[in-house]
Amino acid sequence: MTAPAIDPQAPSWERDGVRLEIEGELAVVTLCQPARRNAQSPALWRALVDAGRDLPGSVRVVLLRAEGLSFSAGLDRAMFTPEGIPGEPTFLQLAAADDRELDETIASYQDAFTWWHRADLISIAAVQGHAVGAGFQLALGCDLRVVAEDVRFAMKETSLGLVPDLAGTKPLTDLVGYARALEICATGRWVGAEEATTIGLANLAVPGTELDAAARDLAAALLAAPRGAVIETKALLQGASRRTLDEQRSAERVAQARRLRELAGIGD
Repeated sequence: MTAPAIDPQAPSWERDGVRLEIEGELAVVTLCQPARRNAQSPALWRALVDAGRDLPGSVRVVLLRAEGLSFSAGLDRAMFTPEGIPGEPTFLQLAAADDRELDETIASYQDAFTWWHRADLISIAAVQGHAVGAGFQLALGCDLRVVAEDVRFAMKETSLGLVPDLAGTKPLTDLVGYARALEICATGRWVGAEEATTIGLANLAVPGTELDAAARDLAAALLAAPRGAVIETKALLQGASRRTLDEQRSAERVAQARRLRELAGIGD
């Protein structure tokens, strides 16, 4: 199958494999290169970063979805060739770079995977088919995951002699625990929908035909609560693992004081 021609008039994001649509308080980010199984490249990562930076302040929930049979089959295989992707550093050039340049380059790639955790947003990944390597880590970048029953997660980096370096190791460990995360990453095995929901990797699994609707239903439920309460609750939960019980109790009191004063109209 040949990939469809790219419309030269399409927005730059879409030419790089990303489409952004704003629907009031909901933003929908779509990986839109289904013929290539939404393979990822530095250009796609820059498009994702730009999409996050350009979200209107009114957006409260971001839905990440993908067209086609696969959410994302991982890195564009051209990145593994000596020629690489035109205009991008090859793996050999990255390996030969000095420590600072290499660190900065990888950090720029990671930016595409980390903004989804912003305190003022809740992000949902709707994942179907293959979510491999970079695809797995992009789904992990979101706060919540709704998956189709045909989903297949895998972290294949170790089989290539690499490590997962796109900010996926912490959320994976937070979700499933150290031992399970180590086993998933070190073996590169497949994780299906039933296991994903059982171990806490996914919030919900549905038939593939219901994936978009289920993700949108979850988005609507999140938007039903007042924004300030959701933001405060997210911050409390994000910081809970770093705090002692007494510290968490104190954080709850401080957050509740802000909420009470805002509701009473006497906040700062």
